Amino acid sequence: MGNSSAEAELEKEMDIRSFSSSRRNQTPYIHKVGVPPKQDIFKEFKTTVKETFFADDPLRCFKDQPRSRKLVLGLQAIFPILDWGRSYNFRKFRGDLISGLTIASLCIPQDIGYSKLANLAPQYGLYSSFVPPLVYAFMGSSRDIAIGPVAVVSLLIGTLLRNEIDPITHPTEYLRLAFTATFFAGITQATLGILRLGFLIDFLSHAAVVGFMGGAAITIALQQLKGFLGIKKFTRKTDIISVMKSVFHSVDHGWNWQTILIGATFLTFLLFAKYIGKKNKRLFWVPAIAPLISVILSTFFVYITHAEKNGVAIVGHIEKGVNPSSIKKIYFTGDYLLKGLRTGIVAGMIALTEAVAIGRTFASMKDYQLDGNKEMVALGVMNIVGSMTSCYVATGSFSRSAVNYMAGCQTAVSNIVMSVVVFLTLEFITPLFKYTPNAILSAIIISAVLGLIDYEAAILIWKIDKFDFVACIGAFFGVVFDSVEIGLLIAVTISFAKILLQVTRPRTATLGRVPRTNVYRNIQQYPEATKVPGVLIVRVDSAIYFSNSNYIKERILRWLMDEEEQLKAAGLPKIQFLIVDMSPVTDIDTSGIHAMEELHRSLKKRNVQLVLSNPGRVVIDKLHASNFPSQIGEDKIFLTVADAVLTCSLKLPEEV
Repeated sequence: MGNSSAEAELEKEMDIRSFSSSRRNQTPYIHKVGVPPKQDIFKEFKTTVKETFFADDPLRCFKDQPRSRKLVLGLQAIFPILDWGRSYNFRKFRGDLISGLTIASLCIPQDIGYSKLANLAPQYGLYSSFVPPLVYAFMGSSRDIAIGPVAVVSLLIGTLLRNEIDPITHPTEYLRLAFTATFFAGITQATLGILRLGFLIDFLSHAAVVGFMGGAAITIALQQLKGFLGIKKFTRKTDIISVMKSVFHSVDHGWNWQTILIGATFLTFLLFAKYIGKKNKRLFWVPAIAPLISVILSTFFVYITHAEKNGVAIVGHIEKGVNPSSIKKIYFTGDYLLKGLRTGIVAGMIALTEAVAIGRTFASMKDYQLDGNKEMVALGVMNIVGSMTSCYVATGSFSRSAVNYMAGCQTAVSNIVMSVVVFLTLEFITPLFKYTPNAILSAIIISAVLGLIDYEAAILIWKIDKFDFVACIGAFFGVVFDSVEIGLLIAVTISFAKILLQVTRPRTATLGRVPRTNVYRNIQQYPEATKVPGVLIVRVDSAIYFSNSNYIKERILRWLMDEEEQLKAAGLPKIQFLIVDMSPVTDIDTSGIHAMEELHRSLKKRNVQLVLSNPGRVVIDKLHASNFPSQIGEDKIFLTVADAVLTCSLKLPEEV
C-alpha cells in the first residue's frame, strides 16, 4: 500500500516536471471566444418566453396545414379521444372492459369510505366516480390513470372545511362549501394548464411528497379507528396524540367487540388478498375485487344477524339516482367565497401533483408521452363540471390506476366502463348498502392507504440526499403530530428552503490537470489531478445572480487565500494567475458582473491576474455589454482551461 502511494506521488511529480518543461517549447494556437452578434430585443424576448412556457412547441403540428386540418387538430388537442378513437377496435375494448369492471369493483366500496373522510354522505363519493371519469375520458391524455376520489384529498377537504364549518350542525352550508372548493380546485388546475404554468407543481419536491403522503396515510388510518373499534364519541383533531387519547379513553365504554371482530376479520382478508396480488402478478384481480367481496359478505352478515341492534354502526340510507345539479349551491359571493377559494387552491394543487405523478409513472412504463399541461386542463374541467353535478374533488388514484394497468387497459375507455358501472350502482344497487358496517369501510381504507407509506423511498432519499430526507421527515411528522395543512406547509417551506440554499450557496471547486491529458477536473473528485504551479483554477457551478454573486466572489478569494497559505508553508512561489472556469455558468446579471469587477480589483491588489475560461453565449454577451473584457484584457478570455493554463504558464518566471 505504501509503495503504490509513493509511486502515485512520483508519477504526479514527473507529470508536473514534464508539463513545466514542455510549456516553454510550445507555441500554442489559441481559439478566441466567439462573441455572438447582437440580437433583436423583441426576438430575444420572444425566444425566452417560448422556451419558458412553450418548451414542447405545442403548435408544431399546425405548421403548414390547411385551415380545415388546423380545425381538426385543434379539436383533437382539446379532446384527445378524437385522435386515438379513430384506431379503436374490439381488441382494445376487450382490455378496457375488463379493466373498467375491475376498477369499478374496487372504487365503489372505496368511494363510500372516502366520502366519510370528507365528512360527506356516501352518495357523494359515488357521484364523484361517475361524472369526472366521463369528462376525463374525453379530455385526458393518459391511457392508464383511473379517476375518482382519493384518500389524501378527501382527508384534506374534510379537515380544511371542518375548520370553517361544522358538518354536523350546518350540513347544508358544509356541502355548499365543498362544491365551492371543488369548483375553485378545478379553476386552479385548468388555469395552470391554460397558462402553461405546470412547472409550479414541481416546486413540491419528491421527498416532500413522499413524507406528506406517508404522514397522511398514518393520519387516515388513525381516523379509521373510530369505525374500526365502534367508537361513537371521537376527537375532531387529526394528530396522533389526540387520536390515541380519544381511543384509550373510550376503552371501557366505547369499544364494540362485534364491530372489532368484523373489522379485524376483513382487514386480515384484505391484507392477505394484497399479499397474493403482490406475490403473483397474474392474480392482480384478487386484491381488486376483495373490497367488494368484503362489503357483500359483511353486509349480508349484519343483515341476517341484526348486528346493528347490538351497537354495530352501519352506513344507513344512500340516496338512489344520478348526480343532481349543484350549480346554485356554489358560493360565488358572500363570506364563504374566500374560504372555498382558499381550500380549493390547496386541494387542487395536491390533487394535481398526485395525478400528474401517477400519469407520468404509467406513461413511462408504456413508453408514451404525457402532456402535463393538457392533463391539468382535463383535470380542471373535470372538477369544474363535477362541482356543478354534486361531486367533490376527484383526481387520479394510484391504487386504482395500478389495478387498471395490471388489468390490461388500453385507453381511457376503462374510465367510461367504470363510470357506467357506478351509474348502474346509483340507479339500482345503493339500497343494498344500507346494512354495510362502517367497520368494513374503515378496514378497506386502512388497507388502501398502507400502500402510501413508501418506506423504501424514504431510505433511498436518506442515502442520496440528507437535506431531502429532512424535507421528507419534516412533512411526515408535521402531518402526524399536528395536521394535514401544517405538514403541507412544512413540505412546501423546506422545498423552497432547499431551492434558496442551492441558489444562494452554489458549489465551487478547484481544478487540477488529470495526468497525461489536457483535461482539468475537480481535485476532490480526482485526487491524482495535479495543480499547475503559479496558477489557481476555480470553477463556478451555477449562474451568477444577485442572490449569490457576493458569496461566489468571497468564496473564490477564500480559495486563493487557502492556496497561498499552503504555498507559503511549503516555501513555493505564490499564485500569479487565477483562472475562473465559467463553463457551467449559464447566466449572469448586473450584480454578478459587479462582483466580477470587485474580484478583479481585489486580485489586482494582490498582483494576481484574473483569467476567464469558456464563458457561454449569454454570459460573454453581457460581459461585453458591460465592457468587462477591456478591464481585464481581451487576451484574458480563453475557449478552454487548457488554453488559459498554457498561455499563463508561458508568462510565468522560469523559477516557477
